[in-house]
Amino acid sequence: MSMTLDDMPAVSECSVAGCSYNDHSHCHAAAVTIGGSIGDAECATFIPLGTKGGLDKVLTHVGACQRAECVHNSSLECTAPSVRVGPGAVEADCLTYDPR
Repeated sequence: MSMTLDDMPAVSECSVAGCSYNDHSHCHAAAVTIGGSIGDAECATFIPLGTKGGLDKVLTHVGACQRAECVHNSSLECTAPSVRVGPGAVEADCLTYDPR
């Protein structure tokens, strides 16, 4: 099955105010990568700069998920209907992360 970025789950919310891609709880990055380590799914796209970045229109999707132990992960792609990003152990975490 061939998928495009539009087929990937959307980032429905981001409550991390200190990220350059966040604008009023909406992520403006083209895509986010979920990284981290077992037990902690960090948003690897988080950038703590004062300069705002990203797209004018909110279209953010999960581009890659490195958390193979998550129930929503299939071949390093997220299968959740959508994901939420929020404050985490370090800076920003995928709040939809659910370890097997």
